[in-house]
Amino acid sequence: MNKFALPQKGDYPVFYETYISKIPDENFADQIRNQITEVKSLFSAKAPGWDTTAYEAGKWTPREVLGHIIDTERIMTFRALCFARGEEKALPGFDQDPYVVAGKFNEISTDLLLQDFEAQRNALLTFIQTLNEAVLDFSGNANGRPITPRALLWIISGHFIHHFNILNERY
Repeated sequence: MNKFALPQKGDYPVFYETYISKIPDENFADQIRNQITEVKSLFSAKAPGWDTTAYEAGKWTPREVLGHIIDTERIMTFRALCFARGEEKALPGFDQDPYVVAGKFNEISTDLLLQDFEAQRNALLTFIQTLNEAVLDFSGNANGRPITPRALLWIISGHFIHHFNILNERY
């Protein structure tokens, strides 16, 4: 299964509309693969030092943004797995800022972060192939709110678009 419909409003908390609204079409696998190429191209086109420089005080560096994207995708994928398998227990939320601090992404080479991103994306693509489309609409609870695996998977693409746009516009 490489193509599946976008989630409906009500399948996810309203604040995720920021990401869902950015999704250009319903070809999930193509978007996931294209985003690998896009982020590699962006990072390779920039001057040395760009990836460890924030656009203003208190903001993340491009490496930290990339690390945040990877962490978030792992968490969203884990949540999707849990709910697709029928998990009934609520899953906790996560505070992105301490994750970025603990990740120490500026100490990790950009090449390794890009390899990690691509590996996560390839694992995501094989994961979705193992899912029966019916499980995409199972509902679970993450961070105190109902959400479906379908929504979680699509949020991954929209979340990337959100941060990729910021990297292009502000860095």
